[in-house]
Amino acid sequence: MSHLKRSPTGTQGHVHAITPEVAGWEYVGFDLHRMQPGETVSSSTGTREVILVLIEGKAQMAAGGQDFGVMGARMNVFERTPPHCAYAPPGCEWLARAETDCTLAVCSAPGQGAHLAQIIGPAGIHLTERGKGTNTRFIHNIAMEDRDVADSLLVTEVFTPSGHWSSYPPHRHDEDDYPNITYLEETYYHRLNPAQGFGVQRVFTEDGSLDETIAVSDHDVVLVPRGHHPCGAPYGYEMYYLNVMAGPRRKWRFKTHPDHSWIMAREAD
Repeated sequence: MSHLKRSPTGTQGHVHAITPEVAGWEYVGFDLHRMQPGETVSSSTGTREVILVLIEGKAQMAAGGQDFGVMGARMNVFERTPPHCAYAPPGCEWLARAETDCTLAVCSAPGQGAHLAQIIGPAGIHLTERGKGTNTRFIHNIAMEDRDVADSLLVTEVFTPSGHWSSYPPHRHDEDDYPNITYLEETYYHRLNPAQGFGVQRVFTEDGSLDETIAVSDHDVVLVPRGHHPCGAPYGYEMYYLNVMAGPRRKWRFKTHPDHSWIMAREAD
C-alpha cells in the first residue's frame, strides 16, 4: 500500500480523515479541516483523547463543556510562531467555529481520562533549534514527554529550511523494548513554502521489506507504521510538518539506522 494520503490543491472541508482502521494500525488518528469563516466542525472523543492544533487562522474553540473563546494568531504557518492548541479528554465533545480562513488539525489516540479539557498552547511552546549544518531544523514541542498534557499523544511541529533535512539521520521507533526503543505509529502532515513546491520523504526498513520514497505536496499526509522516515526540503522550498505519534507508552525512544549513526556522533562533538 502507498503510505501517502494526497490532498488535492485547493481542497476545502474535511480534507483528511485517517483512523486506525484506515491506516491499518492501532493507535494514531489524524483529521484535517480547512475551514472558511462561519464554518463549524465538532465531534465526540469517545474512548480517545484529542489535541486540536490551529495550524493557521482563528476559531472559537470549546471542549468538555469549557468555552475557550477565540483562539489563534498565526495566519500563515511559516510565521513560525507557537500554535494555539487545546486538549479534549475521552468522553467529551469538542467544537471549532472558524472566525477566519483556518486550518485545523485533529490529533487523536486512545485516552485514559487522566487529563482535563484545557488550552495547551501557545503558552509553554517555544521554538528550539536542533541539528547542525544542513541538518538544522526548528521545533515546536506541542505535547512531547516534557509536557504532561496528554495520556498517550505525542505531538510536535518541525520547520525544515530550504535545502535541509530533518527526521535525519534516519531513525525508527517500531519496537516495544523500553527504554531502548518504543513502538510509536506516526503521521506527517506536510506544508511547503512556496505552496507549489515539493518535499521528499523515504519510509524504509533495514531488511528492505518496506522501502518507499515519496514526493510530498502541500497538505499531504505520510503514514509511518514502521521503519526509518527522513525528510528533505529541496533548495528554494521550506518544509513544515506536524507529527502525531502514539503507542502503548507515552515515551519517544528511537534507534538510528546503523549505517548512519556516525552522523549522530559527529553532531554531538
